[in-house]
Amino acid sequence: MEIMSIVADRLNRISPSQTIVISTKARALKAEGRDIISLSAGEPDFRTPDNIARAAMKAIEDGKTRYTDVAGTPELRKAVAERFRMDSGLDYTPEEVIVSTGGKQVIYNAMMASLNPGDEAIIPAPCWVSYPDIVTLAEGVPVIVPCKRENGFKLTAEELEAAITPRTKWFFLNSPCNPTGAAYSAEDLRPLCDVLLRHPHVWVFTDDIYAKLAYDGFRPATFVEVEPRLRARTVTMNGVSKAYAMTGWRIGFSGAPVEMTKAMNKLQGQSTSNACSIAQAAAVEALTGPQNFIGEMVTTYQGRRDLVVSMLNQAKGLQCDKPEGAFYVFPSLEGCLGKTSAGGHKLDTDEAFVTALLEEEGVAAVHGSAFMYPGHMRISYATDTESLREACARIQRFCAGLV
Repeated sequence: MEIMSIVADRLNRISPSQTIVISTKARALKAEGRDIISLSAGEPDFRTPDNIARAAMKAIEDGKTRYTDVAGTPELRKAVAERFRMDSGLDYTPEEVIVSTGGKQVIYNAMMASLNPGDEAIIPAPCWVSYPDIVTLAEGVPVIVPCKRENGFKLTAEELEAAITPRTKWFFLNSPCNPTGAAYSAEDLRPLCDVLLRHPHVWVFTDDIYAKLAYDGFRPATFVEVEPRLRARTVTMNGVSKAYAMTGWRIGFSGAPVEMTKAMNKLQGQSTSNACSIAQAAAVEALTGPQNFIGEMVTTYQGRRDLVVSMLNQAKGLQCDKPEGAFYVFPSLEGCLGKTSAGGHKLDTDEAFVTALLEEEGVAAVHGSAFMYPGHMRISYATDTESLREACARIQRFCAGLV
């Protein structure tokens, strides 16, 4: 008798995270003794600030090692609400805040708690790799809307309007964006808000995890800040991972109407329950303590961005725009595809390009197809300047050798 697979059908509808796949391959090559520079991971190379680490140690010493409320400690939810108010003028109460194990769980909770089979979620592309798969897991339908490079990889009001149907339940926006670094100002968001006001059945999920990482004086805006009338159908997500160099602490949070927050809390209560109590204590210090560290980090990132953009634009066949935020660039490979590398690899696709680049030059990047946008690659500049300089020199050499 044939033994049936134990794996659920729903898992066959999604793929492993491509950014994790590339990072894993780069680590494996490094373990073999190869000289690898990984520009594939989306996390700061900075240490978590000392005051935040000390707050975590004090929490352990004080015995704050027990379960908390599923939605997070009262102290952290209050701190989140206050940070929303100070940063963007958003008026969320602690009862409208939920704390989860990273921003990814906030997204998962929101989609699982709200999507019915066949409901659609509009996702502008390029997009973070997990959005479509999370929607699919929740039995929704991801509707990918490509954003033109000539528009700075930003969605236009006309494109949003054309994508909305009676089955649309969600519209995602990530600003600044992973993988492009494109960010939306209040002026950029206003036309999108006007479209959404005409379609009251559409909810908004705004992923603001990179909001504090913006350059040249640019200030990203968020939906409820620009249009308070959207508050009743918006989930505003953020966290401490990127701005406070706390990726491993796994703390994300959101502000949303009470009904939505209660639904997410109900789901979380039957899955992971509360986020780590120690990490929550550290997050309170991150949100309420000194914020000057962020400005110093942004200054460093801006210098790295300028270096990477300049050097990539000197690479034969690459075109790299200067992003407004986050810590990624998303250069076009149009002038390189269809050629053959010095190592004999045929570069028919963006995945073939990044694979050959890793194998021949020891530089790890992520192919654009992973972000629903072929013909590009994502490079993270969240690493030290000298490593970036060397990696870009290797990319220049790789591109120069294409025939």
